[in-house]
Amino acid sequence: MRQLCVCVSVLLALATMAVARPKEGPEQKCKSGPVDLMFIIDSSRSVRPHEFESMRKFMIDIIHTLDMEANATRVGVVQYSSQVQNEFSLKTHGKLQGMVKGINEIVPLAQGTMTGLAIKYVMNHAFTAAEGDRPKVPNVAVIVTDGRPQDRVAEVAAEARDKGIEIYAVGVARADMTSLRAMASPPIEDHVFLVESFDLIYQFGLQFQDKLCGMDLCLESDHGCEHLCESSPRSFHCLCLPGYTLNEDGNTCKVTSIRYQTDQVKAMSWKEQVFLIFCILSIYVITNLTATVIFVSLYDTAIDPCAGGKHDCEQICIPSPGAFTCGCNTGYTLNDDKKTCTRACYCMKRALITPMSYPACRSANIDLVLLIDGSKSVRPQNFELVKQFVNQVVDSLDVSAHGTRVGLVQYSSHVRTEFALKMYEKADDIKKAVMNVEYMEKGTMTGLALKHMMENSFSEAEGARKNIPRVGLVFTDGRSQDDITEWAKKAKEEGITMYAVGVGKAVEDELREIASEPLDKHFFYTTDFTFINQIAENLKLNVCAEESQGELEVKDPCACESLVEFQQATMSTLEQLKTKHILLYTALVH
Repeated sequence: MRQLCVCVSVLLALATMAVARPKEGPEQKCKSGPVDLMFIIDSSRSVRPHEFESMRKFMIDIIHTLDMEANATRVGVVQYSSQVQNEFSLKTHGKLQGMVKGINEIVPLAQGTMTGLAIKYVMNHAFTAAEGDRPKVPNVAVIVTDGRPQDRVAEVAAEARDKGIEIYAVGVARADMTSLRAMASPPIEDHVFLVESFDLIYQFGLQFQDKLCGMDLCLESDHGCEHLCESSPRSFHCLCLPGYTLNEDGNTCKVTSIRYQTDQVKAMSWKEQVFLIFCILSIYVITNLTATVIFVSLYDTAIDPCAGGKHDCEQICIPSPGAFTCGCNTGYTLNDDKKTCTRACYCMKRALITPMSYPACRSANIDLVLLIDGSKSVRPQNFELVKQFVNQVVDSLDVSAHGTRVGLVQYSSHVRTEFALKMYEKADDIKKAVMNVEYMEKGTMTGLALKHMMENSFSEAEGARKNIPRVGLVFTDGRSQDDITEWAKKAKEEGITMYAVGVGKAVEDELREIASEPLDKHFFYTTDFTFINQIAENLKLNVCAEESQGELEVKDPCACESLVEFQQATMSTLEQLKTKHILLYTALVH
């Protein structure tokens, strides 16, 4: 009877927690305030039919997020090639359905690329009272093009900006960066975007929505939330994980009564706990997350024979009901005693990364800032490998208050300092902070990251020192969506030694533009994230004075020891991820 009572009380607690969850409602519209928005889309013959469909979807996705009430956002669309065609004006559609229908009915012109002519038309006709433009309401124009204009754009774009039109220039694939910069409003890094293909144009859509709706205060401010922060236009509020409730201070969280139920569960017999697990699983549809939390906790504390170190396996304990078996990490084999492990040395040939030579200069003192790409294309599992890469670099340095200092910056659509040069004085503290970095996703604003590094990261306020060599390392997996030329050049002119590390779809010309001379010591590339650990091994920051350089050492990436180290690092990362999630679940009920 006791287990039945506990089961019922746990069910009530689960049901209460399920009701307490925020209910998913319709997608929240961006409360950006009144805006008159014009899309100026390139429909020249170089834009293929399937690419034009991507551009059509891009416009529809953006307007779906905007507040289309009478006094909020108005939208018009102009397409251009050798001529300009007004598809619908700011006053044409008052409702979302009409705009979507109008966009779907656009037929591409498929001729030349008269971008300047299109800007002039929008300035003189589209943004007029007769076409629905409102006084004292911001005018925003978004130009999307895939090529070089066949007419002059700089003068007419400057005239449009002088009349108060804010211009975003979005280039795709073959677009000319010089022309994009000539058209866009200042600051350039906020108004110029370049993507590799029309399939990736949604990345600009996400960034554009962020700019219209205001900054994400959860990402860009010290919100103080103990568990979760949820953004809203120009504000935010704190939330708690399941099993917790928000305190009156609006920031911290306290455990709910579910802990009392968990204590009762721990006092049960083995059979009673199995019955309770069955009971919880039977109501999984009520709240699958909470049920999973309780199940994981019970399994860990009551049934799992590997929990609490009650086994004698040297490396891995594999649980099964009422028993366990031992296993070994990759690179090791299980001994005859079925408990201990011995390192196995076996090698497999794989794609070879050209070994780089390096001097032994661990003792050199430097100020190192790493800029890591946190864009959506990286993907969460690869971002964990990027963090492992950063920590391998840190392991090669002599970190201390008076030795080497390390700062970390992550960038996507915006830039975030993860920790400054002055923050940590021990390598272990840096590595721990690196593993706690949260993946940003969204775009790839490498130029903006370089600017941030110059203006902030290498400032004395953030811990940069006089007369100490400054080193910047950029890690990216794709083409930058803004211009990198200006800030890459300034960095090297200021005496910063720049390293560029690219993976996958990273653009070689951009990496070479970022890297210092000689390029063979400052530019690295690999096709796959799984090989970046070899770059970390071969990348020894070349900051020693020439007279102090020692013998050159060459690493063979296919050497048996290197392969085993790679396997161990990968397995360690996966184990950390698994442990992190299990501990999170367990912590919710303790």
